[in-house]
Parts: sequence; structure tokens; C-alpha cells
Amino acid sequence: MAETVLVVGSGGREHALAWKLAQSPLVQKVLVAPGNAGTASCGKIRNSEVSVSNHAILAQFCKDHNVGLVVVGPEVPLAAGMADDLTAAGVPCFGPSAKAAQLEASKSFSKAFMERHGIPTARYGSFTDAQQACSYIRTADFPALVVKASGLAAGKGVIVAGDQDEACRAVMDIMKDRAFGSAGETVVVEELLEGEEVSCLCFTDGSSVSAMPPAQDHKRLQDGDLGPNTGGMGAYCPTPQVSQELLQQIKETVLQRTVDGMRAEGAPYMGVLYAGLMLTKQGLKVLEFNCRFGDPECQVLLPLLQSDLYEVILNTVSGKLASSAPVWRQDASAVTVVMASAGYPGSYKKGVEITGLSQVEDSGVQVFHAGTALKEGAVVSSGGRVLTVTAVRPSLEAALQAANLGAAAVGFPGAVYRRDIGHRAIAHLSQHRGLTYKDSGVDIAAGNKLVDMIKPLAKATSRAGCNVELGGFAGLFDLKAAGFVDPILVSGTDGVGTKLKIAQACGRHGGLGQDLVAMCVNDVLAQGAEPLFFLDYFSCGRLDVDVAAAVVGGIAKACEMAGCALLGGETAEMPGVYAPGEYDLAGFCVGAAERGALLPRLADIAEGDLLIGLASSGVHSNGFSLVRKVLERANLGFSAPAPFGRSGQTVGEVLLTPTKIYSRLLLPILRSGAVKAYAHITGGGLLENIPRVLPQGLAVDLDASRWSIPPVFSWLHEAGALSEEEMARTFNCGLGAVLVVAPPDAQSVLRQLQAHEEAWIVGSLAHKHQGAEPVVVRNLKPSLNAGDAPSGELGNSGCRRDSNAPLKRTKVAVLISGTGTNLQALIEQAKRPSSAAEIVVVISNRPGVQGLKRASLAGIQTRVVDHKLYGSRAEFDGTIDRVLEEFGVELVCLAGFMRILTGTFVKKWNGKLLNVHPSLLPSFKGVNAQKQALQAGVRVSGCTVHFVAEEVDAGAIVVQEAVSVLGSDTEDSLSDRIREAEHRAFPAALELVASGAVRLKEDGHVTWKSTSQS
Repeated sequence: MAETVLVVGSGGREHALAWKLAQSPLVQKVLVAPGNAGTASCGKIRNSEVSVSNHAILAQFCKDHNVGLVVVGPEVPLAAGMADDLTAAGVPCFGPSAKAAQLEASKSFSKAFMERHGIPTARYGSFTDAQQACSYIRTADFPALVVKASGLAAGKGVIVAGDQDEACRAVMDIMKDRAFGSAGETVVVEELLEGEEVSCLCFTDGSSVSAMPPAQDHKRLQDGDLGPNTGGMGAYCPTPQVSQELLQQIKETVLQRTVDGMRAEGAPYMGVLYAGLMLTKQGLKVLEFNCRFGDPECQVLLPLLQSDLYEVILNTVSGKLASSAPVWRQDASAVTVVMASAGYPGSYKKGVEITGLSQVEDSGVQVFHAGTALKEGAVVSSGGRVLTVTAVRPSLEAALQAANLGAAAVGFPGAVYRRDIGHRAIAHLSQHRGLTYKDSGVDIAAGNKLVDMIKPLAKATSRAGCNVELGGFAGLFDLKAAGFVDPILVSGTDGVGTKLKIAQACGRHGGLGQDLVAMCVNDVLAQGAEPLFFLDYFSCGRLDVDVAAAVVGGIAKACEMAGCALLGGETAEMPGVYAPGEYDLAGFCVGAAERGALLPRLADIAEGDLLIGLASSGVHSNGFSLVRKVLERANLGFSAPAPFGRSGQTVGEVLLTPTKIYSRLLLPILRSGAVKAYAHITGGGLLENIPRVLPQGLAVDLDASRWSIPPVFSWLHEAGALSEEEMARTFNCGLGAVLVVAPPDAQSVLRQLQAHEEAWIVGSLAHKHQGAEPVVVRNLKPSLNAGDAPSGELGNSGCRRDSNAPLKRTKVAVLISGTGTNLQALIEQAKRPSSAAEIVVVISNRPGVQGLKRASLAGIQTRVVDHKLYGSRAEFDGTIDRVLEEFGVELVCLAGFMRILTGTFVKKWNGKLLNVHPSLLPSFKGVNAQKQALQAGVRVSGCTVHFVAEEVDAGAIVVQEAVSVLGSDTEDSLSDRIREAEHRAFPAALELVASGAVRLKEDGHVTWKSTSQS
């Protein structure tokens, strides 16, 4: 079952953790407490107001809200024992115990620990007396110029002095003037080391360690490592100064030795261990330990983590790290630039409005929020370090350039940020060496690696006539072996247009493969041809093997779907031709048809023939330049919640829905001879594609009220103020393909299609008068305004949907206690494109019931509110109410919910609560209704869906369905038949109420909305 995860903290590190956890398919929801503006509402991520300082309240919250894992970001809660208290309460928590967190919480403990276990570190002294510390500074036989407050000081308790006098003043500031409060009761005075400073982190389960790529933080405020110390102004990863050999040494002599030492001392360390190191001429030295991810190191490490972070954490918590080591990207660098408030690290102004963030993220960089808040809908600054702008690119230089461009594009008046993050690494990489072909931008090894990765994928597409073996100069196909007698070859080529730009901006590349195959295969089908083989062309400026493998892997899967072989392809790496991160695609499909079976059959097509439309999945792969322009006008980024599509989807996710491939569905129907022509609705939309398969004397009459128009088109129409003609000429408007059939064959073809796909009779052919338009689309504007339901479609209730109904679906919660068979019927109804309902959460008062599994399989979020944990019905109902408000629920269905709700709850949700009862109310209220019916000797019983009132089973009736009582009926047999009726009546009632066709008046009676029956 998908989990809810709680991230504790409010900075850029916590935003990055939430962002990475939300990418896991195993995670349903990420709560961040207290969070910031960036985590307030973003896809799966949202903020929580739960108190994190009271661990008992936090533990109860986690149980009430089905939180399966807590990830602690900052050090203070860990040092305060949050992990200990949550674990003791039965709530899994990722992070070390308070005893283990002493490695960071007490620098005095940390230094003594390193001394005990032979871990290399700077020479030092630990003092509780200021005079003794100053004496040490003046008499040490090494430069004792680093003064540290021993306790936690929010990353600011370290002073690197220029001379002994300054070091002594630092001691007095910390110990006498209490510059860092109680954290400075003990000071550590250390030797000033010289060398390269790096951060080496690892995951550890208490026994084994798994090192992360080394990173480097930049503490000074200004370029050139000038200005005051800060909490960190940027970072990059990996650091080329740390070789694989050195990283192995660090792992063995520092990370593993530390974990072994903590376990030996009775404080096993589980979580992230951070070692701040100095690479000196005398060897590596540990400067400090941290008991969590660094900030901003976290913001460059997680974007390079290939593995699922949630799975990595589970393996760490469960002690399985050694057998499931995380995988990191090897072909990219990450740079993060911290944007700080003017005046930081001193005093600074808060409440400065920040703009342009979605446009920055659309450029292919990720903005992690730190010191931000929401004020009247706007993002404003609320701290010193405000944003971290992170870019991942094939090279460090490109990543730095992209991050700097991203920071410059943010509208943040007075922002302070460095422009030289990674300058030491760039200097290191620039040392003179001989040029190679790779230096010019062409990586032959990467190309070979890609071929090796895609060979088995292509092999899986082998079919009759072709045994795919990549690597030759050309591919072969045997038409005879494929069963052809007198074939005509048919070829098609296409790309995916500027849908590429959206995929590249979102970092979601796999679906483009299906788009590419679909665009070519669906074209070939228009000639009645079976797609036989496919070739692809992938071109880029610099080859990112993982991206290319994702694209080509998608192509291979799509070829399997289409029934054609991926016979070959070309990968072209052309430095300087494409911008970093950009690539282009082209596809080529060759098919064949027997000479007598070619389409279209122009001589057979006649006036009066019917047109059958096949549903598209959305925009498919045409019109994206206009889509992007509309998004720009609406100031909507790809990562923003979509105002169209399913709840929880982002704009990018909806727009990247792959194009449908119709070949396997259509080929048997095309070969039957019942289809006279097939038009692929591609570039040119409805207006230009259908005439391509018709004789000149015929015109197309389409009625848009007859098919479902996906919400994305309604939104584009409204947000872009697009005319009907522009919509019909640019987009498919919900039809991916149109078939021409004779009227006697229409129902047979329609039934075959509808067994696998949504399809409708959408129009007919008419005589084309001189000067008339070749295609007329009637009712397009009202259908676009109505949303995704065809006005002629009847719901289960038999009530016609109002063509002027709003696009918005009603958010529904279902309350259950058991198996959820009625829940399943409601889920299936809400899945219909024409449904006015969207089930956003399923709540059970009992954990582990089958209904929760049904919901999770349907991708619906779940909550358990166990009534046994509450002292009163009112307290239990109050928690249910808070969950409903959290999900913005507008209608509640009780589907086998075995709790009586309080009058207060029922009054609040009056007119928004539906229940199903197994009798024809008002007869046989309460429990054992079927038994009552049999005892009364009635010949008809049934079920009733009604609004819930304070009196049990007394609310106004919405739908009833009768069930005959047979003479041979037992209580079980009658219950079974009534349950089947419930599975029809409850979805029908849901639709009536969700659509607004039925509502409850103030007097407690039902009112029906009149609807047109035309």
C-alpha cells in the first residue's frame, strides 16, 4: 500500500527531501511540518501544522493520519530525541537516536570520540573555562585559531580567526557574552588546517555504510570565497578533487570506523552521517560530523540519486543497506546556488515578494524553497537563505551556467548570491591535458553503453519476418515470412514536435517513445497497412545515456504495443548544435498491406456513411507550440497542479500523457472490410485530416456533443481564448482517429471498438455543395464549455448530463469499514470520463480491510481513523471531519461504514452525506433489514440511497431499486441480490448528486434540476 511520509523541517533541504520522496510510486503523499511556500501544495506534497516540538502529539498525529515514515531534516529535533520517541511509539523514523546525534550536538564529544577510535582530525583542546582556552590558543605549538561552540548553533558556531587575539576574542564572545547561548558553555579550540574542504555523506543502517558522491559547500558570502561565513551559499557534486581511491579511503577510515565505534559504544547510528573533511598535505582530516543531510549539499545530492529515496530509507531503517546499495548518476554534475536576502548573514528584511518561479523551473532547473512563506497567495521571503536554485547537467560548467541563469531569472529584489560555485573544481578540471574526441563533446563510450542497454529492449520486439539484432549496417525484413502474398509497402515518418520541450523541462522522457511510434504507426494504418518495423533517430548536443535509454526504451515498449519490430536507429551526438539537455527525435515506420486491401476505398465511400470516432488520450503530439503559448499567457508552469486532469496531477504530467496506438485494436476490424477509410487526427486537427481520406464531392458533418472532450481542451479553449475554428484546426479535441463505415456496419464496428476503447458515432458524410466547408463541427463551443461529458450520454440514472454543467468534478470521500464492494462500484463509476464525481480519499475506521486495498489499487489516497483510539464519538467524528477538509471533500458516501455519526457531524454535512440501505425505505429501517423483509412476508424488497439525517435511515430518498423476494429466498440469497442492486443504485445516486441534478433543500426534501431531453 502506498504510504504517507512526514518530513520534519522547513528549509531547502526539507523541500528537496519531500521532492525526491514524492517521486516514489510507493509514496502516496508527503507532508512537511512546518514546511515553507514551496511545500505548501505541490502535487503529492503539502504542509502540515502538526507540532513537531511535542513528540507525543506528533506520534499520535502520525497514527491518526496513517503516516508510515517520518524523515527528520534538521539536527535539533534529532538531538532532542525525536527518533527515539517516535520509534518507541511505533512510528518508523529515519534519523539517529539522541545518543548517536551527539556526534553533531556536542563537538567536545565528537573530538574525544575521534581520538578514541583513531579517526584522523585536527589537534584540539576542549574547555569550560575561557581563560584556559585563551592560554591554550597562545601556547599551542600549532595555529590554534579555530574556535567552536561545542553545542548546536544552527551551523554558525564556528569562528576561523586570523590571529591569536581574534581567536581569544571569539572565545570571550562565545563563553562570556553567550553569543550562541548554552551551545557555547563548552568551547573546542582546534588547529587551523589548510587544504581543500569537502563533504562526504553516507547512508548507514548501523552496521554498513553506503557512501554518497562527495560534494563541496561554499560558506563565504561572496565570490572568490570572500566575505563573512554563512550557513552555506551553494554547493556542487561530485567533487573531482576526490578520486575513487580517496573516496574508498574516506569510507573505510572515517565513515565505517565511525559507525563501528558508535555501535561499540552502545549508540548504534542509523540515518545519514555527514563528515566534513579537509584534504591537507598531511592527509585527510575530519573537521566535523553532522547527523543529517547538509544544507545545501542535500540539494545537489538528491537530484543525482537514481534510486528511489523511499526504498533507500526503508532498506536503511530495516538493516538491508548492504544488499541494496543506492545507485547514483555517473554522467552528470549538480550545482545549487543559494539566493539570500539583502543584508544576510546580518539583519535583513522579510516579506519581499518573489516572482517568476514557475518559469524558472520550466527552463529545466529545480528551485527548492528555504526561507519562504505564502502571503495573500504570493511567495514572500521569510528568512536569510531564501531559495536554492539547482541544475543538473552533463558537465559542472554547464550546471553552473544553468543554475546562474535560473537564479538571475527569479524576481527577487535585492537577492544576494554567488556566481562562482564550483570554481575550485573547474580550476582542477582545467589543468592541461591532451585533447580527445570526448573533449570535443562526442563520447563514443557513452554511445556504446547506450547500444548495450537498448539491445535487449529491441530484441524483445522481434516478430514474424524479423529477428532484431542491433549493430549491423542495415536491418532486414522478410515479407514472405510475415505471411504476405502480394504486398504493397507503406511508409510513414514523423516526430513529436515541441512536446519535446515539455518532456525536457519536466525530466520525463519515457512517454515520448510511445508518442513517436504512435505518430508513425497511426499514419501507416490510414492506408490499411500492418506496421512491420520501425527505426528511430535521436540527436543531441551531448549524450545523456540515461535520458536516451529512457526514450529508446519507450520506443521499444511502444513497438511491442504496435506489433512492429524496432529494427534499428541512429544516435547522433552533435556538440554545439543543441543547447544542454536538449535533443530531437524522428521516427520511421514501414508497413505492408495486400494489394486489394489498401485504404481508403474511395470508390465505396458514399453520402450517408457514418463516422466513428476513437477516443484520444489528450493532446497527443500536435499543437504543443500553441499549448505552451497558452500556458505562458496563463502564467502556469509545468510543475503546477493541473486545472485539468485527475486530482494530484501536475500540468506536465497531463500534457505528457502518451499518444494512443491503435494498430492492434484496428487491424482486425480493417481487415474485415467493414471500414472504408481511416483518418488519423494529427497535425491539422479535425478540419484537415478527415478530408484527406474522402472523395472530393463529400463533406464531413461532425457533432461534438456526441463524444467526450478531455478537460485539457476545455481549459485551453478558455485560457487561450481560442476560437472554435482554431481548436478544430489545431487539436484532435478528443478524437484520435475517425473511421468511415456504411450505416449497416456501424453498430457491429462500434461494439468491437467499445470492447477495448471509448468510441462513438460522431457524425456522417454529406454532399459537398460548391463553396461549402469540407468539415463542419457542430456544438463544439458548448461541448468545450461543458467539459468532458457528451451531452447525449446517459448516466446509470438515465438522467442526461447538462451540456452547460461546469468542468469541475465534485470531490468525493467514501467511508468504509470492510470489504468495500459498494466502494468498488463507486470507483468504477467515477472512472468514467463522463462522471461528475472524483473520489479523492477513502477513509476506514478499521485498519487493514479489503476496501483500503481496493482504493490503493485504483490510485486513490486512503486514511485510517481507528475509532478504538478515541475517547468519544465526537472526538472520532472531529478527526474524520478534519480529514475531509484536508482533501477539500464536497460529498461523502457511506459504503458499509459501521459507525453512527454524531448529530453535529450530520448537521455540518447536511445535504452532502449519502448512505445506501438494503431495503425500500421507509420500510425495514435499522439492522437486519433482509431478515425483517422475510419475516414480514413482503414480495418486493430492494435498496435505497438516501441523504443522511440525524434519525437513522430517515433522510430524503435519492434512488431506489426494487428486488423481488422469491419463495425460496434465504436471508443470504436475498442479501446477495440486493447487494447487486446496490452496486447499480449507489453509483447512479452518486452521479445525480455530484452533477447537481439532485440536491437537498433546506426543508429536508429532494429537488430535481430540470434538464433538456433534446
